[in-house]
Amino acid sequence: MGVPKRKTSKARRGQRRSHLALPSACLGRCPKCNQAVRPHHVCGNCGHYRGP
Repeated sequence: MGVPKRKTSKARRGQRRSHLALPSACLGRCPKCNQAVRPHHVCGNCGHYRGP
């Protein structure tokens, strides 16, 4: 089994992990109260859900 000769630096480790970040959540607008709402979720402000 191969063993690394040198410790991986924090910068190199961070560069490798830079692609693992979660994408930002896309938000829509509630048609009743115009608040930001995640798609396919109930509005937390007014409780409206525009279903299928």
